[in-house]
Amino acid sequence: MIETLRIADLAIVDEVELEFGPGLNVLTGETGAGKSIVLGALSLLAGGRSSSDSVRTGCERAEVEAVFSTEGLPELEAELSQLELAGRGAGDAADPAGEGDHELIVQRSVAASGRSRVRVAGELLPVGALAKLFEGRIEISSQHSSQALLRPEQHARLLDAAGGHAAKRLAVERGCAELRELDRELLELRTAAEERARREDFLRFQIDEIDEVGLSEGELPELEAEHRRLANSEQLREDGATVVSSLTGSDHGEGAGALDLLARALRGVEALAAVDSDLDGQAERLRSADDDLRDLAADLERYVDRLDVDPARLSQLEDRLGAIQLLRRKYGEEPSAILQFRDDAQQELDSLEGADERIGGLEEQREKSRDALQKAASQLSKARAKAAKALAKRVEGPLRDLALPDARFAVGLTKLDPPDGLPCGPTGAEAVEFLFTANAGAEPRPLQRVASGGELSRVFLALKNALRGAGRGMVLIFDEVDSGIGGRVAERVGRCLAELAADHQVLCITHHPQIAALAETHFRVSKRKAGKQTLATVERIDGDERVEEIARMAGGEEVSQETRRHAAALLRTQGPSADH
Repeated sequence: MIETLRIADLAIVDEVELEFGPGLNVLTGETGAGKSIVLGALSLLAGGRSSSDSVRTGCERAEVEAVFSTEGLPELEAELSQLELAGRGAGDAADPAGEGDHELIVQRSVAASGRSRVRVAGELLPVGALAKLFEGRIEISSQHSSQALLRPEQHARLLDAAGGHAAKRLAVERGCAELRELDRELLELRTAAEERARREDFLRFQIDEIDEVGLSEGELPELEAEHRRLANSEQLREDGATVVSSLTGSDHGEGAGALDLLARALRGVEALAAVDSDLDGQAERLRSADDDLRDLAADLERYVDRLDVDPARLSQLEDRLGAIQLLRRKYGEEPSAILQFRDDAQQELDSLEGADERIGGLEEQREKSRDALQKAASQLSKARAKAAKALAKRVEGPLRDLALPDARFAVGLTKLDPPDGLPCGPTGAEAVEFLFTANAGAEPRPLQRVASGGELSRVFLALKNALRGAGRGMVLIFDEVDSGIGGRVAERVGRCLAELAADHQVLCITHHPQIAALAETHFRVSKRKAGKQTLATVERIDGDERVEEIARMAGGEEVSQETRRHAAALLRTQGPSADH
């Protein structure tokens, strides 16, 4: 429900603020007073097209702002959360004031340059978001257009609402989306099959190359040490023998070795210690050094004796170290990195090799989903066929009461060619289109092509009354739905509007006093001079002012006491407080 509407610098309105009420709201005023400006403002809020021509002369921009009540509309609050308003959660979007009052503020501005801006709950959004947000919640019917009736793609939604088949429609829509997603996944897997095969071959090569070497984490230092020893074995033997000879003395009589010299020094110290016992410690140290040096010489001699030049083993080590070095250049400096690369490659290969299995699983899933969608579409088609006949009867009766005695209304169901690979489209297996004729003996034809502006408004009114039980809380706007009808018929139109207003907020622009008298909230639109400009004023009226306005509507410019009494009687007998 729209609680408040503020309009600034739109057409000939400088600034007005309207507080709408629940139920039936009417706008009245003389022809050309500017009632259509309110309609234009509401159209902008519903996502309608904007034009720089709508900006009041001399102003930078026109602005329209409305406060909507979302109380009792959980679906709207859910959709607000899906808009992902920056910095706000779902509750903040639905309750921008943060006070639990379920109010939503929507603003739209149109600059003189033609640029349009939209804010919902204080956040900038694309203009298209308004149409999506208020689709099926704000509907406008005027002499020139009806948002729902002039768009055949909306007829299926209205028919499904009338039959209570929204769940069946949703099942078809979701089934189509599921099939499309499965087709997308399958296409990606199949398209990538050749590239996947190349990748699998490459991964297998890498894994085999690493496995063939049989690398273990701790072996590289040992291999490198053994290789150094074998590669330098000759030098090690020569140098080792020289060291042993230096310790033990030359076998060729070329001089005493270190052990001989140490023995000579020990004998000298022992002789000194025999004279001076203070040198006993030094003698003991020389004896220990002599023992250590003899052990060292023996160890080195055994090491030299064990050294063996093995060209075959050396070649084997060089081959293995070369293979490992190749792996290091390709897959990582350290053996741990090479082995980790191998594990990652194996994991990716396992994933790729499972693609064929995934394709098979997806194909099986797709077949089941397709069968389920086919069944859901068939159920929806049967339900629509039944609902179409019922809706036609429920609309035709009220049309006769609305000064269309020969009118016929029908719902056409035309089988559609399904999209490639699907049993039906997301809206079902058939196109739904409302058909109409106002003339006896003529076959109903597409509504948007044959109905006049007044007929379109009355069909919209009759249709909405037929759909009253299908949903509550909409904002329905009628512009001159009473055009071209007389007093008795106007009263029937008014009654129809009042009945509709029991379930929805209804805003109606009217010239008939019988309709205006039924309103719960009444606004009068008038023009005034402001310097060289003409401005429109919109004000809520009650009491004597309302009697005077209805008297003007009934009697013209010259309002007599009789027309005032007639207006007062209309308000007593026809008004919302009257006991019918």
